[in-house]
Amino acid sequence: MFSLRSLFSLMEQTVRRLSSFQWLAALLVRLFVGYFFFETGWGKLHNLDAFTARFEQWGLPHPAFNAALSAYTECIGGALTVMGLATRLVSIPMMINMAVAIVTVKMIGVASLNEFVELDEPLYALSYFWLLFAGPGLVSVDYLIRAMMRATTSNTATTKAHAASEPG
Repeated sequence: MFSLRSLFSLMEQTVRRLSSFQWLAALLVRLFVGYFFFETGWGKLHNLDAFTARFEQWGLPHPAFNAALSAYTECIGGALTVMGLATRLVSIPMMINMAVAIVTVKMIGVASLNEFVELDEPLYALSYFWLLFAGPGLVSVDYLIRAMMRATTSNTATTKAHAASEPG
């Protein structure tokens, strides 16, 4: 029979094992939302006139500029997200892009909380919110850059220590 202590120990071991796979969660979220936005941004860029017309219909100011800004944000932001490059920085304009879409277009037809939670845009914004705090994970360009910077800093410190210890 399990004691409360052994049950707690089992739960701790399970959480520890699951935590070792956080990199996988970050990778899957990045690949999913990044590819989605790269693809939709690419499509909007290659049909910018129609996308601008939609901004005009929605009554958004400066429709040509804002349509291009939104499309480039999605395409470039999506590509960077897939690579895991500047992930935390990219999360900010991506969340802003979703917030603008929610407030200016999507909320017009929303009359209840149930209708709001059925929108896709808040989920995408929350995905980027999570990436902003969790980071891109181990399988990312950001991680490789950070690892190379640490190695360079470590090598520089070691070289300076050896130079300081050698007699003049």
